[in-house]
Amino acid sequence: MKAAILMTARYPRIEERLSRQFELHFLSDYPHRTACLAAIGDRISGIFYANTGGRVGESVFDRCPKLEIVSVISAGVDYIDLVAASDRGIVVTNAGGVNAIDVAEFAFAMLIVAGRDMGGGVYHVRSGHWEERRMGLTRRISGRPLGILGLGNIGLEIAQRAEAFDMPVFYHNRHPRSELPYSYVDNLHDLARKVDFLVVAAPGGDETHHMVDRQIMDALGPEGVLVNVGRGTIVDTRALVSALSEGTLGAAALDVLEGEPVVPSSLLPLPNLVLTPHMASLTKDALRCAFDLAADNIEAHFAGERVLSPVI
Repeated sequence: MKAAILMTARYPRIEERLSRQFELHFLSDYPHRTACLAAIGDRISGIFYANTGGRVGESVFDRCPKLEIVSVISAGVDYIDLVAASDRGIVVTNAGGVNAIDVAEFAFAMLIVAGRDMGGGVYHVRSGHWEERRMGLTRRISGRPLGILGLGNIGLEIAQRAEAFDMPVFYHNRHPRSELPYSYVDNLHDLARKVDFLVVAAPGGDETHHMVDRQIMDALGPEGVLVNVGRGTIVDTRALVSALSEGTLGAAALDVLEGEPVVPSSLLPLPNLVLTPHMASLTKDALRCAFDLAADNIEAHFAGERVLSPVI
């Protein structure tokens, strides 16, 4: 008898692949999640989680007593109750690393756009000011110190790109990575004081909530640039508005926000802020790799093999 897999998104190539071995069910076939779990929850052995369908915790686990694995297509798993999953012996896997290149490219693009005020330049031209006056001076990016919060797969790709710009790289992590040539700083405030650019590439959760607060922003200083491609909860939004408005922080670029996709109205008028809609990892290449890895994990688990990218 085939194991039943609940897929929270449709992806025809993966559906065709998995349907050869598994009985597939789709969240989109039901009016809402509660109806889905009420109808088929007691049959589900695996969840192929494509970042839709809400938080996966006790309520889901209670309705899916046969559940063995939750395979996630993203690196972040902060919407999965890992403690509850571990208590029940449920395997959780992610797709860490498959989008690292894509996010790193985007982070560096945001760093340059914010650091060289390209957004201001676009506005200057479109609003007809070019004929009236030249824009003010910015500073070159090359050679200036870069700080990275979270030197995982994405952070490492960012650091490698910084080398091409001759930027000294400093980082703050849970633990130093002695095998790498970058400079570890054991205190985030000290890191912010050392660098001109701070890129946030850390995971979300209670441990990192509002880790980048007003003190960190002030330590970056009036010529400092903050870039966030990690999780929106890491940056204190109210503090950011104040720091950018008062000029104690030079500029910021955010691809993630607290409470996204709702954008606080206080952010929209800020001329020294670049906002994008959580799109850093959204490339065809990354999506293909993420879905493939999530499918690999499902197949490995039910074949009695070790999963490729376990979280727990």
